[in-house]
Amino acid sequence: MADSSEARARAARFETQRPHLRAVATRLLGSAAEADDAVQEAWLRLDRAGDAGIDNLGGWLTKVVSRICLDHLRTRSARNEAPDDPETPERGDDAPNPEDVAILTESTVEALAVLLEALGPIERVAFVLHDVFAVPFEEIAAIVDRSSAATRQLASRARRRVRAAATTPAAAGPGRAANPPREIVAAFFAAAREGRLDALIQLLAPDAVLRVDAATLRMGGAREARGARAVAETFSGGAHAARLATIDGEYGAVWAPGRKPRVVFRFTIEDETIVAIDLIADPDVIATLTIAIVDAGRAARMTP
Repeated sequence: MADSSEARARAARFETQRPHLRAVATRLLGSAAEADDAVQEAWLRLDRAGDAGIDNLGGWLTKVVSRICLDHLRTRSARNEAPDDPETPERGDDAPNPEDVAILTESTVEALAVLLEALGPIERVAFVLHDVFAVPFEEIAAIVDRSSAATRQLASRARRRVRAAATTPAAAGPGRAANPPREIVAAFFAAAREGRLDALIQLLAPDAVLRVDAATLRMGGAREARGARAVAETFSGGAHAARLATIDGEYGAVWAPGRKPRVVFRFTIEDETIVAIDLIADPDVIATLTIAIVDAGRAARMTP
């Protein structure tokens, strides 16, 4: 009876940590499904080992989940070990500044999912754990098997890449890699949610148009707008419930309460600039579309 009682108590303590562990695993792996698997594996390890002698259960579980995720990232990575890691950190870059904190909001991390996939496994772990979850470098060093100084440098290097990507306008200049439609659409919704009007205008063609169907108007949604500023003002500070999605194979977004598509956002992009956005709420039209919500790099198909 005592063993059963201890097991139930251990399970209850684990459940209090599950939301945090799932958030960590989702950031590291970029997939909710894989994150759930990692969290479940952490529970199995805890259940086998027991929690006797564990003073900080949250910290212990975070370390376990992070190691599971690191192993998974290494397995699926197309390259071998990450590049050599300098042992000497750069002075003055031990932690993100206020601008970096703004960059790392929920919506912007979504917009940079493609970049995160490009980071090496230990670079990604160091960056996400420290800059997103404020895990001390000393603890991260034990997870990635590097010195604290090298771990700090890993996070610093990743932070510079994230900062550069987050502050680069959508239109690629000479010698700069083109931004794919997914990145443009994700950046648009990141800027919309954060109310960054100038960033929205940069992503839109000067004569961009927002078109809406009759069903959208009946729902009290946005009205037609023409010109980059007018369209940007329509979205600035809003679109919090919109989810990045593919619509008939093209990147856009969907508002889907209860996973039932109610409004579809279709984008027309030319030369890395958004020239038109169509809002569709007519259920008969939505029923003809193939819609898949994009979950940090993976698509989950929805049935209208």
